[in-house]
Amino acid sequence: MELTKINGNTYYINAPTNIGIYTFNNKNCILIDTGINNTAARKIDTVLTENKLHTKYIINTHSHVDHCGGNNYFKENYTGCLVYTSAKEKLCMENPEIRPNMLYTSYPVKELEDEFKGTSVDFVLDYGTNKINDDKFEIISLKGHSPEGVGIITSDRVCFLGDSIFSNSILDKYSFPYLFNIEETLNTLDKIKDIDADFFMVSHANSIFTRDEITALVNRNVGNIRSYLDEMLELLNEPHSKEELLENIIILNNLFINFRQYHLNFSSMSAFLAYLCNKGEVKYSVENGRVYYYKV
Repeated sequence: MELTKINGNTYYINAPTNIGIYTFNNKNCILIDTGINNTAARKIDTVLTENKLHTKYIINTHSHVDHCGGNNYFKENYTGCLVYTSAKEKLCMENPEIRPNMLYTSYPVKELEDEFKGTSVDFVLDYGTNKINDDKFEIISLKGHSPEGVGIITSDRVCFLGDSIFSNSILDKYSFPYLFNIEETLNTLDKIKDIDADFFMVSHANSIFTRDEITALVNRNVGNIRSYLDEMLELLNEPHSKEELLENIIILNNLFINFRQYHLNFSSMSAFLAYLCNKGEVKYSVENGRVYYYKV
């Protein structure tokens, strides 16, 4: 791991979950996300210490554990460290049982629980201009992958996109994306093309994107979602239960599957079906104790 300059006072640390860094003249800094756990946080902290940086603020793009799992390490090791995120992501960060409960639709099987025990949030971000340590940051709504993910644009014209868009390497490995809301995701992807910034950081990518590169990536993400929607509609020419539909999607696309990944895919399948039902393209019926979905 090393500190890499993007532009001006804006840097990043390339890691399994990329970490955004904004530095102030007094060597205090903002972290944008903190990694999955204390081990990841220690590695990040080592890089910061080598560069004589002091963590004063954290902005979490969203509440998934690989983005906020290191928060407690920094709060415990840097007195007065303050955490910022959106209102709904604060709810999930402070109540980490919400996500496994959502995946399992009840109190979950233990394999779906994370070791993460939650973290406190000090401030809810406003959309638009926010002032932190006398510097201004633009906060934008990037809903879809999670209930209320946010993006951060620094004064150096660098935009941190979190998981609102997936890199080519992620789409190559996990083509069926984990999404909470398909309509919001498509709206967010359309919005990303118009963001007034010069550089873009995607959380799970090996490089920083220019404007032209991020536009191309938006197009691939949208195309991937549309392709799965079309495939589902084709399958739903015959009635399928949700489980049957997911089974076909997994087999036809040779998706990796284990117990946890199945439930992530099942949750995404629910999001896709909700989108199609709400658009009036799919209907459902209840027969013999089972719900069937079919194309209108």
